[in-house]
Amino acid sequence: MDSQQSDARPVLEGPDIARVLTRIAHEIVERAKGADDVVLLGIPTRGVFLAQRLAAKLEEITDRKIPVGSLDITMYRDDLRMHPPRALARTDIPGDGIDGRLVVLVDDVLFSGRTIRAALDALNDIGRPRAVQLAVLVDRGHRELPIRADYVGKNLPTSLRETVKVQLAEEDGRDTVLLGAKQPSPGAQQ
Repeated sequence: MDSQQSDARPVLEGPDIARVLTRIAHEIVERAKGADDVVLLGIPTRGVFLAQRLAAKLEEITDRKIPVGSLDITMYRDDLRMHPPRALARTDIPGDGIDGRLVVLVDDVLFSGRTIRAALDALNDIGRPRAVQLAVLVDRGHRELPIRADYVGKNLPTSLRETVKVQLAEEDGRDTVLLGAKQPSPGAQQ
């Protein structure tokens, strides 16, 4: 465990994550009046796994296959010039596309809103959904853009000196959401 995680405390564990995904699935079915035209698009990396889990829960509730895919936002980010180059993730749009459908973007943590703004730009290049909604596991506040999630697993007010780290079994070997103190950057003045 790295030093950033050593002082982190869990705020959601595996059963909690499963429970909030079940609740979000029920909320989607209720708002979409059955989820007949719902398409889930996860934002890599952990948003994709959450979208797949959410699709499975929706399928249990509705008895129908829910299209699920992924939406890479790398080239739409507004901080590309501030960070070293990064590898592109995969965009995978379900076969029937998104035109005229209700697209639910799925991400792990909603923070400044800039990731979702980039996702909306990427989505615009792919098609024209009937509507776009947002589902997040954790909303930690501190928005810099006027973006709000339609479905939230847990509202977790944080300070800017804290970090929220989502770990999912598919990527990290376990399901948990950790809240910890932000570690100073190496070489940063204190």
